Amino acid sequence: MVDAVSRPIRILLADDHEVVRLGLKTLLARYPDLEVVAEAASGDEAVRLAQEVKPDVAVLDVRMPGGSGIEACRQIRSDDENIKVLMLTSYADREALESSILAGAAGYVLKEIGSDDLVNNIRKAYNGETILAPSQIAEAIQGIRQRVDSFSREAELTEQEDRILSLLAEGKTNRQIAEEIFLSEKTVRNYVSNILGKLGLANRAEAAAYAVRRNFRTKWDI
Repeated sequence: MVDAVSRPIRILLADDHEVVRLGLKTLLARYPDLEVVAEAASGDEAVRLAQEVKPDVAVLDVRMPGGSGIEACRQIRSDDENIKVLMLTSYADREALESSILAGAAGYVLKEIGSDDLVNNIRKAYNGETILAPSQIAEAIQGIRQRVDSFSREAELTEQEDRILSLLAEGKTNRQIAEEIFLSEKTVRNYVSNILGKLGLANRAEAAAYAVRRNFRTKWDI
């Protein structure tokens, strides 16, 4: 049963195909407890709009130009953990599933899903539920463990990079890291990029997993 709300659940739709966005918006308009408040055609635009309109739930296509839906999910959740994210995709992709979970998505559903199921999943995400089948969770955990186990090479990081990596593993945003170690947010962003390059990792989530693996989180405990 969906929790009663005093206003509609505010939704951000992001898909690079206008026809898909129009179809989703038309579908959701049939439900009085749902309201589409913004639409984006790229990952970067989704992040910007999420910061502006503060939706309750962002429904993101996994593959988009200008920043993928997964990267957008990670940034949106980093900026505001109160925004729930539902990943929508045309393909059952194990790697995308794992990355979506690491990025903080509440669910990962195929576009072939029925309209009632999609609406119910949006409501569940809003209510803080995880929309993943047990088989999906088991598959993702196995894949994530394999990723972490593959991080066998010790990279030569500087002392400052080590510290930033440890803070990143705690889930801190670039802004929070900048405030803690008295650097500009841009400088921290550059450090993070350098860290990813040195470790040969694709994103912040993989860097965080690496950091936990190598006990960087406790290295700086006082």
